[in-house]
Amino acid sequence: MAHKSGFVNIIGHPNVGKSTLMNQLMGERMSIITPKAQTTRHRILGIMNGEDYQIVYSDTPGIVQPHYKLHESMMKFVQSAMQDADVFVYLTEVGENKFEEEVIEKIKLSGKPLIFVINKVDLVTPEEVQIKIAGWQEQLPDAHIIPISAKLNFNIEKVVQEVIDQLPENPPYFPKDDELSDRPLRFFISEIIREKIFLQFQKEVPYSAEVVVDGYREDPKITVITATIYVERETQKAIILGHQGAAIKKLGTAARKDIEKFIDARVYLELSVKVSDDWRSDELKLKRFGYEF
Repeated sequence: MAHKSGFVNIIGHPNVGKSTLMNQLMGERMSIITPKAQTTRHRILGIMNGEDYQIVYSDTPGIVQPHYKLHESMMKFVQSAMQDADVFVYLTEVGENKFEEEVIEKIKLSGKPLIFVINKVDLVTPEEVQIKIAGWQEQLPDAHIIPISAKLNFNIEKVVQEVIDQLPENPPYFPKDDELSDRPLRFFISEIIREKIFLQFQKEVPYSAEVVVDGYREDPKITVITATIYVERETQKAIILGHQGAAIKKLGTAARKDIEKFIDARVYLELSVKVSDDWRSDELKLKRFGYEF
């Protein structure tokens, strides 16, 4: 049997739950999930291996109009994923009636297969779902349309099978071992901490925060992790620290619990906060944080 392999780009609006779908398709926590838009900043690859296939899922930032150098780098990840993709998965929700026309046009011009996924179908009747499918199929006659509920894990396996069916015949792009991603462990730890910042703090603070894991040491009984949270203003630093350090202690506890689940080991997590003025607009600082230009 021929081996199939390819890059699958998951795209859609910034707030339609692409990261949730990525995690469901992988059956693992790969991308952080928060109710806020623009949570994802990097291109995250999730590698799924079968006996005769390898799917390389790509979760990228939602499409935004750049206001900072950070946004420019985020959109570069989006562009590279568009170019690499062998299959596109476009995620929308049952209440949506529009799609990113420019993106859909690029997919059509590429000639690559499009799997159009309608999420949250558990919120409407089966009759309404069929009406939605018919409406989208009329607009996108060549697309493979699949209704799902990521929350209930409904039809997720059908999406995976459709992806496999559409993959081109290729040898594996990555060694078929136990690696789930091309990203190192420290990246996922920093993302878990950043997720907790998004969940705990409001307004501009989460968008102005970046996390760097400075140290990772595995001792026989506990894994010791040190990380720095960078913000743009002294006022933001004060918010994250909180009164007598209460806020950062709460943040550290929430992050530590999820990190322990992720690495399956006891963790001692030490967090500190530093100010890096206007880092979102400073290309040199962004490169140090791992962004590309």
